[in-house]
Amino acid sequence: MRRSIRDIARKRVVGFWRGWVRPILIVVIVLGSFRSAVADWNDVPSGSMRPTILEGDRIVVNKLAYGLRVPFTMWPIVDWSTPQRGDVVICFAPDTGERLVKRVVGVPGDTVSMVDNVLLVNNRRISCTVNATESRQGRGPAGRPRGGTENLDGHSHAVQFLPGVPARRSFAPVTLRPDEYFVMGDNRDASRDSRYFGTVDRRQIVGEVFAIAGSLDPTRRYLPRWERFFSPVE
Repeated sequence: MRRSIRDIARKRVVGFWRGWVRPILIVVIVLGSFRSAVADWNDVPSGSMRPTILEGDRIVVNKLAYGLRVPFTMWPIVDWSTPQRGDVVICFAPDTGERLVKRVVGVPGDTVSMVDNVLLVNNRRISCTVNATESRQGRGPAGRPRGGTENLDGHSHAVQFLPGVPARRSFAPVTLRPDEYFVMGDNRDASRDSRYFGTVDRRQIVGEVFAIAGSLDPTRRYLPRWERFFSPVE
Protein backbone atom coordinates (compact mmCIF):
# COMPACT_ATOMS: atom_id res chain seq x y z
CA MET A 1 0.00 0.00 0.00
CA ARG A 2 2.75 2.44 0.96
CA ARG A 3 4.63 1.57 -2.20
CA SER A 4 1.55 2.23 -4.25
CA ILE A 5 1.14 5.68 -2.65
CA ARG A 6 4.80 6.46 -3.28
CA ASP A 7 4.44 5.36 -6.91
CA ILE A 8 1.39 7.57 -7.37
CA ALA A 9 3.20 10.55 -5.79
CA ARG A 10 6.28 9.96 -7.93
CA LYS A 11 4.17 9.76 -11.09
CA ARG A 12 2.45 13.02 -10.18
CA VAL A 13 5.77 14.76 -9.59
CA VAL A 14 7.18 13.43 -12.86
CA GLY A 15 4.00 14.41 -14.69
CA PHE A 16 4.12 17.91 -13.19
CA TRP A 17 7.78 18.26 -14.20
CA ARG A 18 7.20 17.04 -17.76
CA GLY A 19 3.92 18.81 -18.29
CA TRP A 20 4.59 22.20 -16.68
CA VAL A 21 8.01 22.86 -15.19
CA ARG A 22 10.20 21.57 -18.02
CA PRO A 23 8.36 23.37 -20.87
CA ILE A 24 8.34 26.65 -18.92
CA LEU A 25 12.02 26.25 -18.04
CA ILE A 26 12.91 25.60 -21.69
CA VAL A 27 11.01 28.71 -22.79
CA VAL A 28 12.74 30.82 -20.11
CA ILE A 29 16.19 29.54 -21.10
CA VAL A 30 15.59 30.00 -24.84
CA LEU A 31 14.10 33.48 -24.42
CA GLY A 32 16.78 34.49 -21.94
CA SER A 33 19.55 33.24 -24.23
CA PHE A 34 18.02 35.11 -27.17
CA ARG A 35 17.81 38.37 -25.22
CA SER A 36 21.29 37.89 -23.80
CA ALA A 37 23.15 37.05 -27.02
CA VAL A 38 21.01 37.99 -30.04
CA ALA A 39 18.61 40.90 -29.50
CA ASP A 40 17.10 42.71 -26.56
CA TRP A 41 14.78 45.60 -25.76
CA ASN A 42 15.26 48.19 -23.06
CA ASP A 43 13.17 51.02 -21.65
CA VAL A 44 14.88 54.42 -21.52
CA PRO A 45 14.36 56.27 -18.21
CA SER A 46 16.37 59.46 -18.87
CA GLY A 47 16.74 62.18 -21.48
CA SER A 48 20.52 61.97 -22.00
CA MET A 49 20.02 61.02 -25.67
CA ARG A 50 17.43 63.69 -26.52
CA PRO A 51 16.25 64.35 -29.15
CA THR A 52 17.28 61.03 -30.76
CA ILE A 53 15.87 58.90 -27.93
CA LEU A 54 13.31 60.15 -25.43
CA GLU A 55 12.30 59.15 -21.93
CA GLY A 56 9.73 56.39 -22.27
CA ASP A 57 11.11 54.97 -25.52
CA ARG A 58 11.56 51.21 -25.74
CA ILE A 59 14.66 50.62 -27.84
CA VAL A 60 15.68 47.47 -29.72
CA VAL A 61 19.31 46.37 -29.39
CA ASN A 62 21.15 44.21 -31.91
CA LYS A 63 23.60 42.20 -29.79
CA LEU A 64 25.01 40.49 -32.88
CA ALA A 65 26.08 43.80 -34.44
CA TYR A 66 29.72 43.36 -33.45
CA GLY A 67 30.06 39.71 -32.50
CA LEU A 68 28.70 36.73 -30.58
CA ARG A 69 29.01 36.22 -26.84
CA VAL A 70 28.35 33.31 -24.54
CA PRO A 71 24.72 33.77 -23.36
CA PHE A 72 24.33 35.34 -19.90
CA THR A 73 27.98 36.44 -19.89
CA MET A 74 30.24 39.09 -21.44
CA TRP A 75 32.62 36.42 -22.77
CA PRO A 76 33.19 36.80 -26.52
CA ILE A 77 32.99 33.82 -28.85
CA VAL A 78 33.82 35.64 -32.08
CA ASP A 79 33.99 39.28 -33.22
CA TRP A 80 33.17 40.24 -36.79
CA SER A 81 32.90 44.01 -36.49
CA THR A 82 33.71 46.93 -34.21
CA PRO A 83 31.69 49.98 -33.13
CA GLN A 84 32.04 52.93 -35.49
CA ARG A 85 31.77 56.66 -34.95
CA GLY A 86 28.12 57.59 -34.96
CA ASP A 87 26.82 54.24 -33.71
CA VAL A 88 24.28 54.38 -30.88
CA VAL A 89 25.21 51.62 -28.46
CA ILE A 90 24.31 50.05 -25.15
CA CYS A 91 27.30 49.98 -22.82
CA PHE A 92 28.19 49.69 -19.16
CA ALA A 93 29.64 52.64 -17.27
CA PRO A 94 33.15 51.61 -16.18
CA ASP A 95 32.80 53.19 -12.74
CA THR A 96 29.33 52.04 -11.65
CA GLY A 97 28.41 49.25 -14.06
CA GLU A 98 25.22 51.11 -14.94
CA ARG A 99 23.68 50.19 -18.31
CA LEU A 100 23.65 53.24 -20.60
CA VAL A 101 22.65 54.22 -24.12
CA LYS A 102 25.19 56.55 -25.77
CA ARG A 103 26.67 57.49 -29.13
CA VAL A 104 30.21 56.50 -30.11
CA VAL A 105 32.20 59.63 -31.01
CA GLY A 106 35.73 58.23 -30.76
CA VAL A 107 37.24 54.86 -31.71
CA PRO A 108 40.66 53.31 -30.94
CA GLY A 109 43.49 55.55 -32.13
CA ASP A 110 41.38 58.71 -32.16
CA THR A 111 42.19 61.84 -30.20
CA VAL A 112 38.98 63.39 -28.89
CA SER A 113 38.49 66.81 -27.30
CA MET A 114 35.83 69.47 -26.87
CA VAL A 115 35.92 73.26 -26.77
CA ASP A 116 32.76 75.17 -25.81
CA ASN A 117 30.55 72.24 -26.84
CA VAL A 118 32.31 71.87 -30.18
CA LEU A 119 33.54 68.30 -30.64
CA LEU A 120 36.97 67.72 -32.19
CA VAL A 121 38.17 64.32 -33.43
CA ASN A 122 41.81 64.04 -34.46
CA ASN A 123 42.07 67.85 -34.28
CA ARG A 124 39.27 68.17 -36.81
CA ARG A 125 36.21 70.18 -35.83
CA ILE A 126 33.04 68.14 -36.21
CA SER A 127 30.46 70.12 -38.16
CA CYS A 128 27.45 71.05 -36.06
CA THR A 129 24.65 73.38 -37.13
CA VAL A 130 22.91 74.84 -34.08
CA ASN A 131 19.73 76.86 -34.03
CA ALA A 132 18.22 78.90 -31.23
CA THR A 133 14.71 77.55 -31.63
CA GLU A 134 13.13 75.03 -29.33
CA SER A 135 13.92 71.39 -30.04
CA ARG A 136 11.37 69.63 -32.21
CA GLN A 137 10.94 67.07 -29.43
CA GLY A 138 9.72 69.68 -26.94
CA ARG A 139 11.11 70.95 -23.67
CA GLY A 140 13.78 69.00 -21.89
CA PRO A 141 14.37 68.76 -18.14
CA ALA A 142 15.89 72.26 -17.87
CA GLY A 143 13.65 74.48 -19.93
CA ARG A 144 14.14 75.72 -23.45
CA PRO A 145 16.75 73.65 -25.32
CA ARG A 146 18.68 74.52 -28.45
CA GLY A 147 18.53 71.93 -31.19
CA GLY A 148 21.13 71.19 -33.81
CA THR A 149 22.49 68.69 -36.31
CA GLU A 150 25.94 67.16 -36.00
CA ASN A 151 27.76 65.50 -38.88
CA LEU A 152 30.08 62.73 -37.70
CA ASP A 153 31.94 61.05 -40.56
CA GLY A 154 29.05 61.75 -42.91
CA HIS A 155 26.53 60.47 -40.35
CA SER A 156 24.11 63.27 -39.50
CA HIS A 157 22.21 63.11 -36.23
CA ALA A 158 20.29 65.49 -34.01
CA VAL A 159 21.86 66.96 -30.87
CA GLN A 160 20.52 69.16 -28.11
CA PHE A 161 22.08 71.80 -25.86
CA LEU A 162 20.82 73.32 -22.59
CA PRO A 163 22.66 76.65 -22.20
CA GLY A 164 21.39 77.32 -18.68
CA VAL A 165 22.59 74.03 -17.20
CA PRO A 166 26.05 73.57 -15.60
CA ALA A 167 27.87 71.02 -17.75
CA ARG A 168 31.33 69.97 -18.92
CA ARG A 169 31.44 71.70 -22.29
CA SER A 170 35.22 71.54 -22.74
CA PHE A 171 37.85 68.91 -22.03
CA ALA A 172 41.49 68.33 -22.95
CA PRO A 173 42.44 65.92 -25.76
CA VAL A 174 42.09 62.23 -24.92
CA THR A 175 43.91 59.67 -27.09
CA LEU A 176 42.15 56.32 -27.20
CA ARG A 177 44.15 53.14 -26.78
CA PRO A 178 43.29 49.82 -28.48
CA ASP A 179 39.78 48.64 -27.52
CA GLU A 180 38.90 52.04 -25.99
CA TYR A 181 35.87 54.05 -27.09
CA PHE A 182 34.64 57.54 -26.25
CA VAL A 183 30.87 57.77 -25.88
CA MET A 184 28.60 60.78 -25.39
CA GLY A 185 24.90 61.55 -25.12
CA ASP A 186 23.18 63.54 -27.84
CA ASN A 187 21.76 65.76 -25.09
CA ARG A 188 25.21 67.23 -24.58
CA ASP A 189 24.53 69.31 -21.48
CA ALA A 190 22.50 66.64 -19.65
CA SER A 191 24.45 63.43 -20.17
CA ARG A 192 26.77 61.48 -17.91
CA ASP A 193 29.21 59.96 -20.37
CA SER A 194 32.93 59.55 -21.16
CA ARG A 195 33.54 63.17 -20.17
CA TYR A 196 32.85 62.10 -16.59
CA PHE A 197 33.65 58.37 -16.27
CA GLY A 198 36.33 58.00 -18.95
CA THR A 199 36.60 55.72 -21.93
CA VAL A 200 34.59 52.53 -22.39
CA ASP A 201 36.30 49.22 -23.13
CA ARG A 202 35.14 47.20 -26.14
CA ARG A 203 33.96 44.40 -23.84
CA GLN A 204 31.68 46.86 -22.04
CA ILE A 205 29.74 47.55 -25.25
CA VAL A 206 26.76 45.21 -25.44
CA GLY A 207 25.31 45.96 -28.87
CA GLU A 208 23.96 48.56 -31.29
CA VAL A 209 20.60 50.31 -30.94
CA PHE A 210 18.83 50.29 -34.29
CA ALA A 211 15.13 51.00 -33.67
CA ILE A 212 12.46 52.24 -31.31
CA ALA A 213 9.82 49.57 -30.80
CA GLY A 214 7.39 51.84 -28.97
CA SER A 215 7.17 54.94 -26.82
CA LEU A 216 5.09 56.11 -23.84
CA ASP A 217 5.16 59.75 -22.76
CA PRO A 218 5.71 59.97 -18.97
CA THR A 219 4.73 63.66 -19.00
CA ARG A 220 1.28 62.83 -20.43
CA ARG A 221 0.22 59.94 -18.21
CA TYR A 222 2.17 57.50 -20.37
CA LEU A 223 0.06 58.03 -23.46
CA PRO A 224 1.59 56.41 -26.57
CA ARG A 225 3.72 58.50 -28.89
CA TRP A 226 2.42 56.70 -31.97
CA GLU A 227 4.73 58.57 -34.34
CA ARG A 228 7.75 56.97 -32.66
CA PHE A 229 6.58 53.36 -32.90
CA PHE A 230 8.82 51.20 -35.13
CA SER A 231 11.04 54.15 -36.07
CA PRO A 232 14.77 53.77 -36.80
CA VAL A 233 17.50 55.24 -34.60
CA GLU A 234 19.94 57.38 -36.56
